[in-house]
Amino acid sequence: MDGFLGELGKRLAERWFTLLVLPGALYLAICATANALGQAHALEPGRLARRVTAWSKTPGGTTGGQILILAAILVGAAAAGFVAQAVGRLAERLVLAADWTGWPYPLYLLASRLVDRRRRRWDAASSEYQQRREQARQARAHGDREDPAERDRAYRALNRIAEARPQRPTWSGDRIHAVGRRLHDDLGIDTARSWPALWLVLPDTSRAEITTARTDLAGAATLAGWAALYLPIAVWWWPAAPVALVLAIASAHRFRTAADTYARLIEASARLNIVALAEKLKIPADGPATVETGRAITSQLGPHG
Repeated sequence: MDGFLGELGKRLAERWFTLLVLPGALYLAICATANALGQAHALEPGRLARRVTAWSKTPGGTTGGQILILAAILVGAAAAGFVAQAVGRLAERLVLAADWTGWPYPLYLLASRLVDRRRRRWDAASSEYQQRREQARQARAHGDREDPAERDRAYRALNRIAEARPQRPTWSGDRIHAVGRRLHDDLGIDTARSWPALWLVLPDTSRAEITTARTDLAGAATLAGWAALYLPIAVWWWPAAPVALVLAIASAHRFRTAADTYARLIEASARLNIVALAEKLKIPADGPATVETGRAITSQLGPHG
């Protein structure tokens, strides 16, 4: 038991150091660089080298003082990491927008306009895709060869907006929301009520994959938090602005990819294990799951909220 606790503590310490201290230390280094160079000498590495050399020659005081300085740096780096994570969690909530209809009025108005705009774009793209499908059907009916390139292009354009008619302000929010809607339509299950119970019957491998995907999603959001922290530094040192921009672009790409992976794993796990959950709840489920099976599970697990 002591060995297990020791290994667990070691892994937690490594995770804390990797996710918080290292990025935080880099952030503090950038802050120090901004302070040393400023806007007028933003791209003068020689000036930075001279400042670093001067700092290194400054008397460090006692060993205890040096330890205190190192401790202050570690605490500052960890604090920056915690702030980035907090900002990332806020960014994640805004992007997924699961509860956007209950947001304060200014945010609600913005989200509502984004949803309306995405719906108009989706309706136009859907109309074009359906038109291409109809043209292909008519071509086949007359025995003509049909070139699928335009139809495939229209389909990709439609899915770049959303898989189904948008209900959220962002693609990532709609991607995860679509999973619950499909499971409800196909299997009659309410994922909000059923997921905690379903999680308990999932195999360890499935839970590990979902946990990894969820961690990737949070990590992408934290990257947006770092972008938000780097942006104010540009007031003193303009190269921080492109750094923030690169981090923001990387965060958006990673978040979209992670949201898609997470949604796929949630849906696959639910479809593959709904019968196992029904058996645990003593609900008859001979053969593949049906809408009646899902409704019975949802009903037995109690009222939503």
